[in-house]
Amino acid sequence: MIGSLRGTLLDRGGEDLLVEVAGVGYQVNVSPTTALAVGDVGDEVFVWVHHHIREDHQSLYGFATAEARQCFTALLGAHGVGPSLALAILSVHGPQDLARVLAEDDVGALCLVPGVGKKTATRLLVELKSRLDIPLDIGPADGASVGVNGAPSSARADVREALTGLGYGVDEIRDVLADLPDGDDSGVLLKSALTRLSVSR
Repeated sequence: MIGSLRGTLLDRGGEDLLVEVAGVGYQVNVSPTTALAVGDVGDEVFVWVHHHIREDHQSLYGFATAEARQCFTALLGAHGVGPSLALAILSVHGPQDLARVLAEDDVGALCLVPGVGKKTATRLLVELKSRLDIPLDIGPADGASVGVNGAPSSARADVREALTGLGYGVDEIRDVLADLPDGDDSGVLLKSALTRLSVSR
Protein backbone atom coordinates (compact mmCIF):
# COMPACT_ATOMS: atom_id res chain seq x y z
CA MET A 1 0.00 0.00 0.00
CA ILE A 2 1.22 3.49 -0.83
CA GLY A 3 0.74 5.93 2.06
CA SER A 4 2.69 8.94 0.84
CA LEU A 5 4.86 10.19 -2.01
CA ARG A 6 7.87 12.49 -2.01
CA GLY A 7 9.29 13.39 -5.40
CA THR A 8 9.35 15.85 -8.27
CA LEU A 9 6.08 17.31 -9.52
CA LEU A 10 6.18 16.70 -13.27
CA ASP A 11 2.71 17.91 -14.15
CA ARG A 12 -0.33 19.38 -12.47
CA GLY A 13 -3.88 19.41 -13.78
CA GLY A 14 -7.00 20.66 -12.06
CA GLU A 15 -7.77 17.21 -10.66
CA ASP A 16 -4.52 15.25 -10.74
CA LEU A 17 -0.80 15.40 -10.15
CA LEU A 18 2.04 13.50 -11.79
CA VAL A 19 4.76 12.91 -9.19
CA GLU A 20 8.02 11.24 -10.15
CA VAL A 21 9.62 9.13 -7.42
CA ALA A 22 12.89 7.31 -8.23
CA GLY A 23 12.17 7.45 -11.96
CA VAL A 24 8.56 6.27 -11.69
CA GLY A 25 5.68 8.68 -12.34
CA TYR A 26 2.63 8.31 -10.09
CA GLN A 27 -0.68 9.81 -11.15
CA VAL A 28 -2.50 11.11 -8.07
CA ASN A 29 -6.11 12.28 -7.99
CA VAL A 30 -6.49 15.47 -5.95
CA SER A 31 -8.91 18.31 -5.30
CA PRO A 32 -8.19 21.66 -7.01
CA THR A 33 -7.22 23.08 -3.61
CA THR A 34 -4.65 20.35 -3.01
CA ALA A 35 -3.31 20.72 -6.54
CA LEU A 36 -2.42 24.34 -5.80
CA ALA A 37 -1.19 23.72 -2.25
CA VAL A 38 1.47 21.08 -2.89
CA GLY A 39 3.82 23.23 -4.97
CA ASP A 40 4.80 24.18 -8.49
CA VAL A 41 5.83 21.99 -11.41
CA GLY A 42 9.51 21.10 -10.98
CA ASP A 43 9.41 21.37 -7.17
CA GLU A 44 10.03 18.53 -4.76
CA VAL A 45 6.62 17.83 -3.25
CA PHE A 46 5.17 15.65 -0.50
CA VAL A 47 1.67 14.21 -0.74
CA TRP A 48 -0.26 12.08 1.75
CA VAL A 49 -1.84 9.25 -0.24
CA HIS A 50 -4.85 6.97 0.03
CA HIS A 51 -4.23 3.89 -2.12
CA HIS A 52 -7.66 2.77 -3.31
CA ILE A 53 -7.72 -0.81 -4.56
CA ARG A 54 -10.59 -2.50 -6.36
CA GLU A 55 -10.67 -5.85 -8.16
CA ASP A 56 -10.13 -4.25 -11.56
CA HIS A 57 -8.56 -0.90 -10.74
CA GLN A 58 -6.12 0.92 -8.48
CA SER A 59 -6.09 4.66 -7.87
CA LEU A 60 -4.10 7.08 -5.74
CA TYR A 61 -5.80 10.00 -3.99
CA GLY A 62 -3.55 12.72 -2.64
CA PHE A 63 -3.88 15.24 0.19
CA ALA A 64 -1.80 18.10 1.54
CA THR A 65 -2.36 17.03 5.18
CA ALA A 66 -2.73 13.79 7.10
CA GLU A 67 -5.96 15.16 8.56
CA ALA A 68 -7.50 15.48 5.09
CA ARG A 69 -6.49 11.91 4.23
CA GLN A 70 -8.02 10.63 7.47
CA CYS A 71 -11.22 12.51 6.71
CA PHE A 72 -11.29 11.05 3.18
CA THR A 73 -10.96 7.53 4.58
CA ALA A 74 -13.82 8.16 7.00
CA LEU A 75 -16.00 9.45 4.17
CA LEU A 76 -15.36 6.27 2.16
CA GLY A 77 -16.81 4.25 5.03
CA ALA A 78 -20.18 5.98 4.69
CA HIS A 79 -22.87 4.14 2.71
CA GLY A 80 -22.93 5.17 -0.95
CA VAL A 81 -19.80 7.34 -0.78
CA GLY A 82 -17.11 6.44 -3.28
CA PRO A 83 -13.75 8.14 -3.87
CA SER A 84 -15.14 10.70 -6.33
CA LEU A 85 -17.88 11.88 -3.97
CA ALA A 86 -15.53 11.86 -0.96
CA LEU A 87 -13.07 14.03 -2.86
CA ALA A 88 -15.88 16.33 -3.99
CA ILE A 89 -17.00 16.79 -0.38
CA LEU A 90 -13.47 17.68 0.74
CA SER A 91 -13.12 20.05 -2.21
CA VAL A 92 -16.04 22.08 -0.85
CA HIS A 93 -15.52 21.49 2.89
CA GLY A 94 -12.06 20.96 4.37
CA PRO A 95 -11.72 18.79 7.49
CA GLN A 96 -12.33 21.60 9.99
CA ASP A 97 -15.24 23.05 8.05
CA LEU A 98 -16.76 19.59 7.61
CA ALA A 99 -16.56 19.02 11.37
CA ARG A 100 -18.46 22.28 11.88
CA VAL A 101 -21.07 21.29 9.28
CA LEU A 102 -21.66 17.99 11.05
CA ALA A 103 -21.75 19.49 14.52
CA GLU A 104 -24.33 22.06 13.42
CA ASP A 105 -26.46 19.60 11.39
CA ASP A 106 -25.99 21.93 8.44
CA VAL A 107 -27.77 20.00 5.69
CA GLY A 108 -27.66 22.98 3.34
CA ALA A 109 -23.86 23.12 3.48
CA LEU A 110 -23.57 19.49 2.37
CA CYS A 111 -26.04 20.19 -0.43
CA LEU A 112 -23.47 22.63 -1.86
CA VAL A 113 -21.43 19.58 -2.89
CA PRO A 114 -22.18 18.67 -6.52
CA GLY A 115 -24.25 15.48 -6.62
CA VAL A 116 -25.46 15.67 -3.01
CA GLY A 117 -29.18 16.27 -2.51
CA LYS A 118 -31.06 16.90 0.70
CA LYS A 119 -31.87 13.22 1.32
CA THR A 120 -28.25 12.14 0.87
CA ALA A 121 -26.98 15.07 2.95
CA THR A 122 -29.29 14.18 5.84
CA ARG A 123 -28.10 10.56 5.82
CA LEU A 124 -24.44 11.62 5.63
CA LEU A 125 -24.83 13.88 8.65
CA VAL A 126 -25.83 10.93 10.81
CA GLU A 127 -23.24 8.49 9.44
CA LEU A 128 -20.29 10.86 9.43
CA LYS A 129 -20.77 12.12 12.98
CA SER A 130 -19.86 8.72 14.38
CA ARG A 131 -17.05 8.13 11.90
CA LEU A 132 -15.44 11.52 12.54
CA ASP A 133 -16.10 11.51 16.31
CA ILE A 134 -18.49 14.46 16.18
CA PRO A 135 -20.80 14.69 19.25
CA LEU A 136 -24.35 13.68 18.36
CA ASP A 137 -25.81 16.32 20.68
CA ILE A 138 -23.97 19.61 20.62
CA GLY A 139 -25.41 22.94 21.65
CA PRO A 140 -24.88 26.26 19.88
CA ALA A 141 -21.74 28.18 20.69
CA ASP A 142 -22.00 31.38 22.71
CA GLY A 143 -23.68 33.99 20.57
CA ALA A 144 -24.77 31.54 17.89
CA SER A 145 -28.31 31.80 16.63
CA VAL A 146 -30.67 28.85 16.67
CA GLY A 147 -32.59 27.67 13.62
CA VAL A 148 -36.26 26.82 13.40
CA ASN A 149 -35.58 23.14 14.18
CA GLY A 150 -33.54 23.93 17.28
CA ALA A 151 -30.23 23.32 15.49
CA PRO A 152 -27.48 25.91 15.83
CA SER A 153 -27.18 28.28 12.89
CA SER A 154 -23.75 29.61 11.93
CA ALA A 155 -23.15 32.96 10.27
CA ARG A 156 -22.21 31.17 7.04
CA ALA A 157 -25.45 29.19 7.12
CA ASP A 158 -27.36 32.45 7.54
CA VAL A 159 -25.52 33.95 4.56
CA ARG A 160 -26.22 30.88 2.43
CA GLU A 161 -29.93 30.99 3.23
CA ALA A 162 -30.06 34.72 2.47
CA LEU A 163 -28.31 34.27 -0.89
CA THR A 164 -30.61 31.39 -1.77
CA GLY A 165 -33.59 33.60 -1.00
CA LEU A 166 -32.15 36.27 -3.28
CA GLY A 167 -32.08 33.82 -6.16
CA TYR A 168 -28.37 33.02 -6.44
CA GLY A 169 -27.48 29.57 -7.75
CA VAL A 170 -25.79 26.76 -5.85
CA ASP A 171 -22.49 27.16 -7.75
CA GLU A 172 -22.36 30.91 -7.11
CA ILE A 173 -23.11 30.44 -3.41
CA ARG A 174 -20.56 27.66 -3.01
CA ASP A 175 -17.80 29.71 -4.66
CA VAL A 176 -18.47 32.91 -2.73
CA LEU A 177 -18.69 31.10 0.64
CA ALA A 178 -15.31 29.51 -0.03
CA ASP A 179 -13.80 32.99 -0.51
CA LEU A 180 -15.33 34.61 2.58
CA PRO A 181 -13.08 35.38 5.55
CA ASP A 182 -13.71 33.85 8.96
CA GLY A 183 -16.25 35.67 11.11
CA ASP A 184 -19.39 35.25 13.17
CA ASP A 185 -21.25 38.38 12.08
CA SER A 186 -23.70 37.25 9.41
CA GLY A 187 -24.47 40.84 8.39
CA VAL A 188 -20.82 41.61 7.64
CA LEU A 189 -20.34 38.32 5.80
CA LEU A 190 -23.49 38.82 3.73
CA LYS A 191 -22.36 42.29 2.69
CA SER A 192 -18.97 40.89 1.66
CA ALA A 193 -20.62 38.04 -0.25
CA LEU A 194 -22.92 40.39 -2.15
CA THR A 195 -19.99 42.63 -3.05
CA ARG A 196 -18.03 39.69 -4.43
CA LEU A 197 -21.03 38.38 -6.35
CA SER A 198 -21.72 41.76 -7.93
CA VAL A 199 -18.12 41.95 -9.15
CA SER A 200 -18.18 38.40 -10.56
CA ARG A 201 -21.36 39.13 -12.50
